[in-house]
Amino acid sequence: MSIALLANVLTIILCMAVLVQSVRMMKSLRTVKDGALTQVVEALQIATVQARAVLSDMKHTLGTDCARHAQLVERARELRDELSLMTGIADAAAERIVSAVGMANAQRDDDGEIEAEQAEVESDAPMAAAA
Repeated sequence: MSIALLANVLTIILCMAVLVQSVRMMKSLRTVKDGALTQVVEALQIATVQARAVLSDMKHTLGTDCARHAQLVERARELRDELSLMTGIADAAAERIVSAVGMANAQRDDDGEIEAEQAEVESDAPMAAAA
């Protein structure tokens, strides 16, 4: 088989495929021409009206809800700032309490040492008087 014959056979096969596709397309175009096109246009019109309605509702919802959510976010930020301030005050108060307790414990320990020294001195005093 020569290359020329092989090329001709391949061309014939491709031409047959084009003819088959052309016949299928002609049937589809006849179907559209016979009335399916009007149904497609009507369906597209209905879909367009529904899409416009949905877009209108979305614009309305976004317009009202976004403003409301922005107010809620602003209020939440204010509360966060207030809580931060309150936490800072509480931390400072806790630090002062811990400091006061530490000072009281230190003073109590100092008082205990002084009392122990006084008790020791008092216990030594009778021995010194006896001697």
